[in-house]
Amino acid sequence: MINTGRARSLFRIAALMTAGLTAISLSSFAQSLPASTLTITSEPSATVFIDDIRFGRTDAAGKLSVKGLSGIRHAVRVRAEGFKETSKSILTSQGEISIPLVKTTEPAELAFQEAERQLSLDRTKAADAYRKAIKLRPTFTAAYIGLARVLSDSGDDDAAMKAIRDLRRITPTNAEASAVEGRIYKDNGDDAKAISAFKRSIAQARGFQPEAYTGLGLLYKEKAETAGAGGNFADEAANYDEATKNLTTALKQLTTAPDAAVLYQLLGLVYERQKKYDDAIRVYNEFLERFPGSNEAPTVRSFIEQLKKEKP
Repeated sequence: MINTGRARSLFRIAALMTAGLTAISLSSFAQSLPASTLTITSEPSATVFIDDIRFGRTDAAGKLSVKGLSGIRHAVRVRAEGFKETSKSILTSQGEISIPLVKTTEPAELAFQEAERQLSLDRTKAADAYRKAIKLRPTFTAAYIGLARVLSDSGDDDAAMKAIRDLRRITPTNAEASAVEGRIYKDNGDDAKAISAFKRSIAQARGFQPEAYTGLGLLYKEKAETAGAGGNFADEAANYDEATKNLTTALKQLTTAPDAAVLYQLLGLVYERQKKYDDAIRVYNEFLERFPGSNEAPTVRSFIEQLKKEKP
């Protein structure tokens, strides 16, 4: 039943995906409220964050439409190369909002933007640019976090942890820093410290921290696999329950952000491993409702048909 190649691919993508998620206060999150569509107008190719979750880039006309957005109040943040980052509190009932950006010549901001541009090109150059931004503006929180992430992704966990410690001298309770710390501990096999860091991140964010919930979900999934391989089926079941609980919470908080597409497939796969086929089908159907035009939609439909045939 389980496609192991698919499992490995999803778990790898989800682990990488956690690096792109960030946190905001629970006060702006109301999952039970009706979903809305919001259109944001700004500069072309500007990156849009809603509640500090990356939702994508504006098109050539400077527009990005976000469908299925839950809740009433949200914080929208827009970033574009050569411009000063701008944030705005909005109501989804507004339907359309304009967030004009102002050009910037501030050296620290430009160094940070260069670091972000280099992330997919040269990690060493990205790290150097983050360091430059920090030197120019010692309180540049996003630069510290960016530096910690790129150093961790490059395998230099000691330097990444130092960046987190340096940030904590400025903001001792930064939730995103704790989430990054949890990911580093998890990748190094220190489950106890990872769980502590992820839970601290959730507490610091007052409940809204999809990166930390995703990290916990992946960690408990791995613990379940280890327990099952050792014949400890009670621990396997308990850890799978924890995995589904945390991945479900992460999904609710991500709503229709692009990263949610991977989590839907991952959660469905974990339900398959628990032999909870009806739950897996439900999750896959939710994926199709939220991302009907995705490239993965035909494959997910095939998962549903296979489960319907093979479930008891």
